[in-house]
Amino acid sequence: MGLLGTGPKRYSELHRAIDGISQRMLTLTLRSLERDGLVERTVTPTSPPRVDYSLTPIGQTLSTQVSTLIQWAEDHREYIATSRLHYDLTDRPTTAPSES
Repeated sequence: MGLLGTGPKRYSELHRAIDGISQRMLTLTLRSLERDGLVERTVTPTSPPRVDYSLTPIGQTLSTQVSTLIQWAEDHREYIATSRLHYDLTDRPTTAPSES
C-alpha cells in the first residue's frame, strides 16, 4: 500500500520494488487488498495484458497511516534486527513448562 500511495503501479513495478517477495505472495496480498476494497485492479487489453493497481478512495484514507508505519519500521530497522538476533541466540526452553 505504501508504494501505491504515490500513484498507480504495474504488477512488475510492485514486484521489483518489494525486496524478497515471491510472485505468489504478492498476488495473494493484492487480491486480499482488492477484496477488502482498498486496491483496484485495472486490466488493459494489450498483448500481453497490462495490469495496474491503484488505491481506491478508501485505500487512500489509509495511505497516510501506512506511510507512518513504514517510516517507523525504517527508522527502527537496526534495533529490530539486533533484537531478533539477540532473541534467536538466547537459550530458550524447547517445551512449555508443565503445569503442577
